Amino acid sequence: MTMTDATPVRVLIVDDQAMVRGSFRVLVDHTPGMTAVGEAANGAEAVELARRERPDVVLMDVRMPGLDGIEATRQICSDPALSGVRVLILTTFDLDEYVYAALRAGAAGFLLKDTPPTEVLTAIGVVAAGEALLAPSVTRRLIAEFARRPEPARPPSRTLDGITDRELEVLGLIARGLSNAEIAEHLHLSPATVKTHIGRLLAKLRARDRAQLVIVAYETGLVGDGRRGA
Repeated sequence: MTMTDATPVRVLIVDDQAMVRGSFRVLVDHTPGMTAVGEAANGAEAVELARRERPDVVLMDVRMPGLDGIEATRQICSDPALSGVRVLILTTFDLDEYVYAALRAGAAGFLLKDTPPTEVLTAIGVVAAGEALLAPSVTRRLIAEFARRPEPARPPSRTLDGITDRELEVLGLIARGLSNAEIAEHLHLSPATVKTHIGRLLAKLRARDRAQLVIVAYETGLVGDGRRGA
């Protein structure tokens, strides 16, 4: 995991409540392999600090005065200079309407604010590594709900042209919340081969990470209510 690498995971903490920011900062700074590079009280400050500090992960609150977390996420994730920055949304409700907008804006995943500290740290490491969405059980609920809430009057920004049959299989399993290991077992492939397919999907679909692949799978109709598996 990224947390064990020689270079620490650099984390920017964004929340309009000073006590919340302070608590996360203490948690991050007292974890080997992580360091907090700043705090922001609103979205505008978050964007400014992200551009200045280039953190690996932004812990982003949603409901903040002025520029909210969704727009801040959109600005960060759409900035080519910040392509290495991952946004991890903090929310009070696991199926909050804001979560869907945040994922469409480019967020890599989300956490509930009452998530245990050890899980927060694990989530930061996972998002920094770009390896997986968070909390598979919650992710499966999220993507199932996501499928029922398409954005109105908006055609898909990406198509599946040029995607091979095997890549389509992998994409469909990612969209159902399977991990790399589960995909490898399901398709009788090696983990290395699965990673190769995912890398090609990310490149072909111009997706930042697995969260974006999930969105593509649903918005293009590859996975939906009628095709959802176990």
